[in-house]
Amino acid sequence: MARLTKTFVEGLEPRDRTFIEWDDDLPGFGVRVTTTGAKSWVVQYRAAGGGRGAPTKRMTLGSLATLTSEKARGGAKDILARVRLGADPASDLAKGRGAATVKELSEKFLKPEANVKRKTATLALYRLYFDVHILPALGSKRAIDVTHADVVRLHRRIGLDEGKPATANRVLATLSGFFKWGTNGKHKLIDRSDNPAREIDKFKETSRERFLTTDELSRLGAALREAETVGLPHLVDETKPTSKHARKPENRRTIIDPFSAAAIRLLILTGARLREILHLRRADVDLERGLLNLPDSKSGKKSIVLNAPAVQILTALPRVGQFVIAGRSAGTEEEAPRADLHRPWQAITKRANLESLRIHDLRHTHASIGAGAGVGLPIIGAILGHADAATTAKYAHLANDPVRRASERIGSDIAAAMGEAPPPPSDDVVVPMVRARQ
Repeated sequence: MARLTKTFVEGLEPRDRTFIEWDDDLPGFGVRVTTTGAKSWVVQYRAAGGGRGAPTKRMTLGSLATLTSEKARGGAKDILARVRLGADPASDLAKGRGAATVKELSEKFLKPEANVKRKTATLALYRLYFDVHILPALGSKRAIDVTHADVVRLHRRIGLDEGKPATANRVLATLSGFFKWGTNGKHKLIDRSDNPAREIDKFKETSRERFLTTDELSRLGAALREAETVGLPHLVDETKPTSKHARKPENRRTIIDPFSAAAIRLLILTGARLREILHLRRADVDLERGLLNLPDSKSGKKSIVLNAPAVQILTALPRVGQFVIAGRSAGTEEEAPRADLHRPWQAITKRANLESLRIHDLRHTHASIGAGAGVGLPIIGAILGHADAATTAKYAHLANDPVRRASERIGSDIAAAMGEAPPPPSDDVVVPMVRARQ
């Protein structure tokens, strides 16, 4: 044995079989030389704190090309110090190499039995965030290797580069929940003590409440009636070469199905959430009492009161399968609720020149009409199924009929005193949309 200096190690010649030259200053530190002359640093120790009965473990630190003798010696000292404290670095390294990736663990995380307190709709949203944002960026990484900087980059890319601050914050919360679940003592599927998605500043979110005006409601109603009767026209660019293959002008119309039209009307007439209508089963409809009895919703079990126009729509709707809004699998053994209203909604809002309108804005419009008509905020909260009164408070500025009347009176008196004609009253007031008689 000798001290393994750079000069000494470089002078070692290969033999007819691989051998290890041990350092005489640091027991367990050595250099391995193969028959081809390849050289690499190694460290050897007895596990479980040492002892003759303990198994011998050997780890490769790196080749001479990647580690100097000084760095290799320092690394060996660190490993041997951990061993004296009871650690087993070789076993830890083997576990790390076999650690699951974010993609592999996400499949377990997204199973209902792993998140018994999460609603089905919430897990579906989690899966969307994983599929669209998290897995493309971090899916191939081992969960133990994901760093705080990795999560910050993903959060900033979604929020700043893609201009989706709210989505970025939801993705961040989902990732934080994922690591909290994986490092929990009950599961302990991720061998780490920190959560890389914690302590990251969220983006400021600007709430967006869009309320339909009287004119906009009229245009939406007209587009709906046209879509379900004569159909919406296709616009064809006659300058394109493919236009010659388009249908004849008289045949360029698409009629939407009655279930799509009914769903859109029910959304604005009841103020319900999209999934509450699309997942509504016929067994949950009580027309005699005028109620939709939802066994589960975002705010838990609740009932939605049906007004006369909503009852009329439900009564006239064909009964196909177990869901009120029938989908393609209606009536089959594998029947499932309709996933969305994307295509009919896009066509109708485009026809009504309301392309910036979201489906959720129908719920806001329902609440705004009630607030403008003097309905108390607690009642509006009950209609919408808000669990927190603060959620309904955003409609408070609309519940101001007495204030508006007083302002109109004062303004008229001032204008009259100044010899000026008062402006006509504002007509930018929302009114209910009623279905035209067929």
